[in-house]
Amino acid sequence: MKAMIIQGPNLNMLGIRDPRIYGPAKLETIHQNIKQHAEQIGLEVDFFQSNFEGEIVDKIQECLGQYDGIIINPAAYSHTSVAIRDAISAVNLPTIEVHISNIHAREDFRHKSLTAAVCAGVVAGFGPMGYHLALQGLVQILTELNAIKEARKQQAAAQQGAQPQQA
Repeated sequence: MKAMIIQGPNLNMLGIRDPRIYGPAKLETIHQNIKQHAEQIGLEVDFFQSNFEGEIVDKIQECLGQYDGIIINPAAYSHTSVAIRDAISAVNLPTIEVHISNIHAREDFRHKSLTAAVCAGVVAGFGPMGYHLALQGLVQILTELNAIKEARKQQAAAQQGAQPQQA
């Protein structure tokens, strides 16, 4: 199983930008911890960070056929980007939205996430550990989807074998 971790605007400033809200950890450290946890649960991960909406849309689209799922922290774009929302919806991959801070305990304009409605789940307010929770959730979703696919395959094979053969 393979997942893309997409980080939105200003996340490259973690460790510098308002540590009271986002904590002291730098993005590089968070990525190292994500990679370590992913390896423990059998998930391969790649990382991408951009401050530009179009680049994030492009990366989401590039995930199609390359990755089994996406974990995204759209950051401020979660509140404003119909384009990112539409890209997530278009690729139809299991996607989990992560926010380091509790967006519901912050300014009113941060309470609404446009992207959350097209994601399988949202993790917010757990700091960098939220990525670990998202990894666990994504593995669970992918395991269930794989089990459903396998059951359908077996059902189709059983139906094929049960049909009378014509001479």
